[in-house]
Order: sequence, then structure tokens, then C-alpha cells
Amino acid sequence: MWNDVGMASTICNITIDCEEPWRLAAFWSAVLALPVHPDNEPRDDEVGIPLPHGGELIFQSVPEHKVVKNRQHLCLRPADCTRDAEVERLAELGATLVSDLRRPDGSGWAVLADPESNEFCVLRRASELSAVHGNEALS
Repeated sequence: MWNDVGMASTICNITIDCEEPWRLAAFWSAVLALPVHPDNEPRDDEVGIPLPHGGELIFQSVPEHKVVKNRQHLCLRPADCTRDAEVERLAELGATLVSDLRRPDGSGWAVLADPESNEFCVLRRASELSAVHGNEALS
């Protein structure tokens, strides 16, 4: 049966294909305020950022360029600033705004792209979620 505890899996790593693993890992290291794995070097084909809860965010070199929208993406929730301040900070790090889905009432999110055009979302921080109900409260 699908919910049998003996058949469950856990996510070990999240891997992102890219052209320049070191450069992209450096960007995400700044985004997440987490260091690149100390065993990784600029010329490595695979560069990881150890995650606090275990596993790694891994950037692996592939020969092809990104062509279409990601089918999976990361959603970020800022811890120390508002969503809008985080969007500004990430733009200063090299992210670009892809789609602005923020609403006048403060709900919604922003879709950004990292330096290799991988999309990700910036949600509101937990303290900004108070007035909205339903699924929108999660963004």
C-alpha cells in the first residue's frame, strides 16, 4: 500500500542542471546565507551547498542551455525582512524579475530567475500572512 511506512522515501538532495556550477552555487550561497561545500572548487562539475536540515542543494554541469520554464522550482520565504525587501536584495545579487504576482492587498508572490534563468518564487514572510485566508495565506 502507498502509505506503508516501509515504502516511504525521503528527499536527499535537490539538483539543478546548469552551465557554470560554481557561479550558480555562489549566487545561491548568497541567497540562502549558506556556504558552498568546503570540498568543492571552482572547476568542479558538481558543486553543493549543504542544507541545515540535511542533504544538499547541488548544481551540476550539463552541456545544454535552459530553454523552457522549469517544471520544478524553489519557493523562498524570507526570515528577516519583508517579501518586497527580499526581492530587491535578490535583484542586487543578480536575480531578475520574471513575473510579479504581488497584489495591492499585500498577498501574492514574485517569480524571479537566477543568473542561469532558473525560476524561483519569493513568498511573504510568516509575519506578513495574518489577514489572508485559504491557499493565498501560504504565499
